[in-house]
Formats: sequence, C-alpha cells, structure tokens
Amino acid sequence: MLLASAVVVWEWLNEHGRWRPYSPAVSHHIEAVIRSGPRVGGSVVLGQVDNRLSPYIIDLQSMHQFRQDTGTIRPVRRSYYDPSSAPGKGVVWEWENDNGTWTPYDMEVGITIQHAYEKQHPWIDLTAIGFCYIIDFSTMGQINRQTQRKRRVRRRLDMVYPLVTGTLPKSQSWPASPGVASTPPAPACTCPQCLLVMSIKAAVAAGSNGGTGVSVSQQQLLQQQQPPAQPPPPPRKAVSLSGSAKLPMPASIHKPQDGAATMRSSLKTLASQVSRRQAASTPALTTASSPASPTSANGKVTRASLNTLNRTNLQRLAIAQSRVLIASGVPTVPVKNLNGSSPVNPALAGITGILMSAAGLPVCLTRPPKLVLHPPPVSKSEIKSIPGISNTCRKTTKKQTKKGKTPEEVLKKYLQKVRHPPEEDCTICMERLSAPSGYKGPQPAIKPDLVGKLSKCGHMYHLHCLVAMYNNGNKDGSLQCPTCKTIYGVKTGTQPPGKMEYHLIPHSLPGHLDCKTIRIIYNIPPGVQGPEHPNPGKSFTARGFPRHCYLPESERGRKVLKLLLVAWDRRLIFAIGTSSTTGESDTVIWNEIHHKTEFGSNLTGHGYPDPNYLDNVLAELAAQGITEESTLQEKD
Repeated sequence: MLLASAVVVWEWLNEHGRWRPYSPAVSHHIEAVIRSGPRVGGSVVLGQVDNRLSPYIIDLQSMHQFRQDTGTIRPVRRSYYDPSSAPGKGVVWEWENDNGTWTPYDMEVGITIQHAYEKQHPWIDLTAIGFCYIIDFSTMGQINRQTQRKRRVRRRLDMVYPLVTGTLPKSQSWPASPGVASTPPAPACTCPQCLLVMSIKAAVAAGSNGGTGVSVSQQQLLQQQQPPAQPPPPPRKAVSLSGSAKLPMPASIHKPQDGAATMRSSLKTLASQVSRRQAASTPALTTASSPASPTSANGKVTRASLNTLNRTNLQRLAIAQSRVLIASGVPTVPVKNLNGSSPVNPALAGITGILMSAAGLPVCLTRPPKLVLHPPPVSKSEIKSIPGISNTCRKTTKKQTKKGKTPEEVLKKYLQKVRHPPEEDCTICMERLSAPSGYKGPQPAIKPDLVGKLSKCGHMYHLHCLVAMYNNGNKDGSLQCPTCKTIYGVKTGTQPPGKMEYHLIPHSLPGHLDCKTIRIIYNIPPGVQGPEHPNPGKSFTARGFPRHCYLPESERGRKVLKLLLVAWDRRLIFAIGTSSTTGESDTVIWNEIHHKTEFGSNLTGHGYPDPNYLDNVLAELAAQGITEESTLQEKD
C-alpha cells in the first residue's frame, strides 16, 4: 500500500551489497532535477550540490551512478520512508570509523535506532535486522556482540529529506510517465556534444534513406568551431578531475584554425563512414529522425535524444565522439562497460561526455582498467617456500577447553582490589563504583560491591561486572579492557577449523615490482557451531572459500605473514557471524584483520598499490594483541 505522503531518500549500492543513503542536500538536488522534466536530459551532476561528489553523475534513465575518473558504475534507487521516521525529521545516526571520521548508518538501521531512542529504551540490539551490534544510548556507544569492540555513535540533525505527497509512483525509473511532459519542451542544447549527437543521428538516418552529405546539425557544429572575429579570450586553466591527471585546454589561441579544421575533417569522415556502414549492414531505424533537431507541436525545438538510436548506433556514437576528441588533442578518461554487456545502456558513456563538455571539461572515452583478482597461472615447480618461514601450511582444530581455572582465578592475575572506590561510573553497568554493581544477569559468586583496578591500564570496574563480561566472552584465560582495549593474557578467537596455506609465486604486485609475491590461501569448510559460537549446535556456511590473499615478499611483508600465522593459530582471522556483504547470518566472516584479495588492480579497494596497507594491518594485529613479541612465543 502506497502512502499519501512520504520522504524520498536516494541511495546507492556499495560493493558490500548495502544501500547507502545520499545526503539530504543531494536528494533534494536529484528531486529538483526530476521536477524539471526531460528537458534536463535525464542526468544529474552531483558535483553541483556537493564538491566532494564532483566525479559522479546519475543517469536517471538507467538508475545508475557513474564515476567519471574511474568508470565505476553502481545502481541507485529512490526509496520512500514514513515522514515521522528519522529522515523525515532530519535525524542522522552515525558511527565513528577507524580514521576518526563519522559514517552514517544505512537508512533502515538509522530509522530502527531512532525509533528505539524515541521510545527511551536504554539500548537496542540490532541482531533482528542482521547486525551483531548493540547500541547503548547511555554511553552513546556501539558494541560488537562477538568481539566486544566498542565504537562511539552520535545523533545529529541535518536537513529534512524531500517530502512528496499524493499518489506515489511504483516505478523507480525516470520519468514516471514518459508520454506526458509536465513542462513545455525547451530549445535544443547547442553545446558541441549535443550537436554531435544530432549529427550522428542525421548521418544514420541519411544512410538508411540512401542520402549522403552533412546535416544541419553538423553545419551548426562546424559554424560554432569557426574562429571568432574578435580577439579570442585567454586560454582556460587546466582542470583536474579527481583521481586523474590535469587536463590542459587545447592551445587554440595560437592556431585558431587547427581545431576547427580537425573537427570539420573528423565529422565529414565520420558522417560518410556511418552513412556507408548503416546503408550496408544496419536496418532502418524504427523511429524516424530528421537531420535537424526534432520539433514539437508548438514549434519549439527539443533537446537531442538518444532514445531513437539502437545499440549498434549508440556504440558508434560513443566511439565517434572519442575519435573527434582524440583528433583535437584532448586527454582521455577511462569509462567502464563501454562495450560490455552491462544493464547500463552503452550511450551512458556518450552522456558522460555530453555533461562534461557542458561543464567545460574535455573528455575522451577509452577502455577502463580491468579487475585482476588472481595472478597468471603458476606451475607447481614455480611455487616456492618462503625464506625464514618453515612449512607451507597450518591447520586449526576444534577449541581445546581449558580446565581448572574459574573466572575469579583468571581475573585475580590481572586485578588489584580497590578499597576506596572513586566517585566514577563503572563503564560496564554505568552505576557508581561506590555503589553495588548494576548487572542484572546471572549472578556470579562474588560480592557486587567489590571494585578492581586493571594492572596495566589502571581502569576500574566492579568485579561482579568483569566476571559477567568474562563469562559472556571466549573464556580463554584472557581479558580485554572494555575502555582502552588493552589485552591481558593471550587473546584467542572462535575461528572454526580450517587450513591456511602460504607460499611464494614468481609475480610482482603493483607498487612492489622489486620483489615476488606471497600468496595465502585460506580454506574453511562449513560445519556445526560449537559452544563458543553465537548459535551452538546450529550449522554455519562458509562462502567464497578458498580465499586467496596477497602480500609483497619484502621484509615487511614477511613480518606481516609471521604475525598472520600467529593470528591463525590463535583463531583470530575469521569468526562466525552476519556477513556485511550479503546479510547472511551464521556464516564465516573476516574478523577485523584486513587482507588484500585483489592481485593486479585496486578497483575494489582490496588490492594494490596501497602504500599504507602494511602499516594498517600491523596496527590491526596489534589491536588483537599480536606483535613481534608474539612470534617468540609461537612456533614458526
């Protein structure tokens, strides 16, 4: 059932399969473009409202977001939410990431958190919607139920998302009613790219009707390229696109005739080539098109449309545009899926050029970089062991239960009793340390008013609370301070049984051309959860195995591998939980130690070159209590 009124939130699909919301300002901008009708061309330039999004364009016809500097294409959608929910009130819930910046929750998660906040619940468990986190409103913290890791969260006010009323369209495509124009058609755009579109259409139509020659649109374009009678303006400064080199403008001030002559020559050759090819191999278009711009009933000229071109001609249009721009000396920007089988129409590449040209940014369409997940094939004789590291395989078995030590005995090693507690809160139960513990769960055999101080970091808690926390964890003889994450003892995880292989292959990673590559292969089969897992006795899945990961075979790369071996032996590489990629629960997931799974590229962010990766993963291992000292305690 469709609501009579709703707030509209535009969202994009990330690489993990999660729909991420655009900001309210961006959603307002997209809605304003939609209200403007087809005369805007069905595309939205996000950089007009947010400078950080300058590389991005949304094509409303295909409902895809296009990034100009990398060619990445992602689906977008137009979602509707209750006006009384968080987006209708301008409320945004965010969590603090590892870089110290704030990331908004997915819209449905933010709405769920806000609903519990308004109901004045002390906390909310997000397990029901597929996330193993608890949001504690008293401390404004997010707690990972499996690892007990805590992050800060915040609630802030922003613009209210756009409100729509009346009958809401079921379709998310644009326009909702293509046969009905809400506003009179506007005059045709006269920028070089639009004139090029019309010229190609005219050439195709002329070829199908047996005609030849240059169309009116081409003549307009050629006239536009003629040098002006007055002195030309000074050349524009170089424009830099995000992630790409600077694009200098052609120096036409010195030779104004060269660019025009090149454009005229390219267009004439193009027109004749397209005409001959169309007449020889392409059926006539089902929709008639004239050499000039289409004219409406009231006599006004409409904008050039790509809808009357079939797939073959759309590809020719994009290629033709590239040839013209290459001939004029314009640098190139890679575009993804130009000739692929993507659901995005191939004309999207041409649309990008049109928009960039209208914004004063020259562009030429070329083939994109390819995703390279794996190295070239390697024979068994080429696979070598890694110097300084014995063996090439490690296995883990089921957890060995440690006997003979109660929680009280374990904590006694790490705590000092506090006789006169200060007037501070215990950050576990949020009660005063001078008062009894507020823990309401199963009662440990210890007095609720006793307070202990951790020996390394000095943080103080109720002993009652620490025993309860230990009993809810892995019970492996270690303890981690819930405030500063200092680890006492040897921390182990709940990784299910599996195998870790590691060896040397004779190929180099991007950014590490001076050395070979360490390949790690993880393999964990599906099975049944044990008592240390979230749902004991229930089966779990293991998707995507074997998983291949890569390190440079440098001194630091070998150091990281040694620490990863320690993490594997301590069962800290993987865990069982809910996948952030698919939303599937009771499955094997990564456990906060990032790996590089992309061998020859970095299109997904999980590849090379990445100059900070080795430093980052060493910091993540240290957060799990694994440092160089750990290797001295473990066998190679």
